[in-house]
Amino acid sequence: MPLPFRGLIVALSVSAFMLAGCSRPPDIVGVENAAVPVESVPGSSREKLYILSTRQASEVVGALYSATRAPELGMASVEVSIPPNHVTGQLERPKRLPPDPRKEFAIVDPVIYTTERDFISQLDAALAKRPKGQREILLFVHGYNTTTSDAVLRLAQFVKDSGFKGVPVLFTWASAARVPRYVYDLNSALVARSQLKELSSILSRTNAERVSILAHSMGTFLTMEGLVDAQLSGRLGRGKTIDTVILASPDIDVDLFRTQVAILPPEFRKKIHVLVSEGDYALRVSRVVAGGVPRVGAIHAEALEGLGITVVDLTEVADAPANSHDKFADSPEVVELIALGLNSSPGLGGAGTPGLDQILANVPIRIFGN
Repeated sequence: MPLPFRGLIVALSVSAFMLAGCSRPPDIVGVENAAVPVESVPGSSREKLYILSTRQASEVVGALYSATRAPELGMASVEVSIPPNHVTGQLERPKRLPPDPRKEFAIVDPVIYTTERDFISQLDAALAKRPKGQREILLFVHGYNTTTSDAVLRLAQFVKDSGFKGVPVLFTWASAARVPRYVYDLNSALVARSQLKELSSILSRTNAERVSILAHSMGTFLTMEGLVDAQLSGRLGRGKTIDTVILASPDIDVDLFRTQVAILPPEFRKKIHVLVSEGDYALRVSRVVAGGVPRVGAIHAEALEGLGITVVDLTEVADAPANSHDKFADSPEVVELIALGLNSSPGLGGAGTPGLDQILANVPIRIFGN
């Protein structure tokens, strides 16, 4: 057996073994607890999320969308009930059905939109409820090994913890949500590139004042490919203003990333913020799968200097596991930092950002502004 392939098998086997002790939590979209309706829980809060998807619809209870790739973009919305005992940086997810909204997240009221007009109308209605200056869309692009429920819950938790005031939109592409299906997920991300133009068109026709992007893991690869395609086709900068691009734990070949960044105009690069952590276990495995090529999210921060982007080094953050792949959401310190970037234009581009000095004085986060 060739060594690279043997390394791939070993890496995926170790990952699968580590996950075997705790099976994936159930999908919970639209699964309500008749005994404890979410409306009856005092102290709970709700976040409405809008969804754009390259997944096929699913008839499986709680799934909403499957792992199969769809030829057309799906559109939906859900509401996420957040329990009163929620702790910043944690995701109190049910391990069995139905969810108990008194102590667990629940996803209710799923709505499918059959036309872009209806979807845009509902997004505009949500934007209109915000005062001017807060009519912003946060587009979240999830990563590898993620179901629709996983992505919805993670986005809702981040919105709650960060205090984001705009309207959250999830772009969920056809991840198989299985550890050994890395190559399927990578190809699904590539397939989804063709629908990013339609997604961009939909968002540009809303009444949003601007759009920020938060992408995680393999979703950062899809995001960068979309930005490069928009630049090469002359579309970048023609639609809604993209205010901030946050790439959390990027699962991108570092050489490819340098090539992608070089294609983007210098003024746009200033909007890109890359979150790295050298102890990221998932990206160590990804590096083995990639034949030993370093992944951007686990590289030394100094290696990305000179690219015209902002690099945020989270390696020493102590309020989340050192090997965490999800520090962007499970570290309260990092959530606070990202929230500051989303609420400051043009983001965390320099020491003049209001509140930045106070945050960095108390946490071991290093920022390299280029």
